Amino acid sequence: MQPFHNLPSQNMHFFNFFSLFLSVSFLFLLLKYWKNSNTQIRKKLPPGPWKLPLLGSMFHLLGGPPHRVLRDLAKKYGSIIHLQLGEVSLVVVTSPNMAKQVLKTHDLAFASRPKLIATEIVFYNGSDIAFSPYGDYWRQMRKICIMELLSAKNVKSFSSIRQDEVLGMIEFFRSSSGETVNATKRIFQFSSSMTCRSAFGKVFKEQDELILLVKKVSRLTEGFDVADIFPSLKFLHVLGGMKGKIMDVHHELDVILENIINEHKNNGELEGEGLVAALLRVMKEGGHQFPITNDNIKAIIFDIFGRGTETSSATIDWTMVEMMRNPNVLSKAQEECRDLEMMTCHGYLIGF
Repeated sequence: MQPFHNLPSQNMHFFNFFSLFLSVSFLFLLLKYWKNSNTQIRKKLPPGPWKLPLLGSMFHLLGGPPHRVLRDLAKKYGSIIHLQLGEVSLVVVTSPNMAKQVLKTHDLAFASRPKLIATEIVFYNGSDIAFSPYGDYWRQMRKICIMELLSAKNVKSFSSIRQDEVLGMIEFFRSSSGETVNATKRIFQFSSSMTCRSAFGKVFKEQDELILLVKKVSRLTEGFDVADIFPSLKFLHVLGGMKGKIMDVHHELDVILENIINEHKNNGELEGEGLVAALLRVMKEGGHQFPITNDNIKAIIFDIFGRGTETSSATIDWTMVEMMRNPNVLSKAQEECRDLEMMTCHGYLIGF
């Protein structure tokens, strides 16, 4: 190993440049922290744990799963807590009353979600619904989706799809009696198939690939990226490597979503059922405040598919887990299902 003073001059220059770069970055962050601290002194912030320079409250979130850490902090500081994560100042609410204030009473003030590098890339610069800033575009696209897909009439029309998929899942578990099965995987498949048939009119051939990409995106968006808590330091997006991973997944997604749109166009399915056909009709008709593009449609397709499968299947999983942990609740649910089945059969016989 060469002594430090014998390193080649080129390496020494690189070392000096890197040291200078780190020093300047540290001073820049320190200056921003000082300015933000002076600004926050004039604000009346909720109580919260002690903060470190630059990093803020991040140290407190390393003690376990975030939901449990926040629960413990709420026991100590109350149902409304202030946390500082790098440059990002946030307030955490943990009580039903506070949640009502945020989600219902003052919902417009909290309607927009924070901008994250992952969601900006995956959802075509936030042109979906879930991550689009609250405003005219959000209202336009939400109105189209509700009228074309999520209206009471349309949801009712999908009852045969739901019944068909539920019966298929029940038959799968019955035929697997005595065998070990991955219930979570099967429930996810059920949820994705039901979403596909309801939103897109059918189960498309690249569904399995899209499911894998949905899971990849979930892992990337759920993970921690230091660039998101220091949004002003753009170079962190490159140094952290997260941006490259997200871009790779986005390119794979884009190919599949573009194929879905082209298949509808080539097969003349613009007059068919489903969200894609509806959005293509709206795009063709025009006349909206914000013209609809292929990227808008792709963002909403992935929005509906990703949120419709991941959240639904997770809810069913946890519901089943909690019922198994509470046999009395399970028995009551089974009794209600039997009563509902008898009522359905009785109604069918009367109608017949």
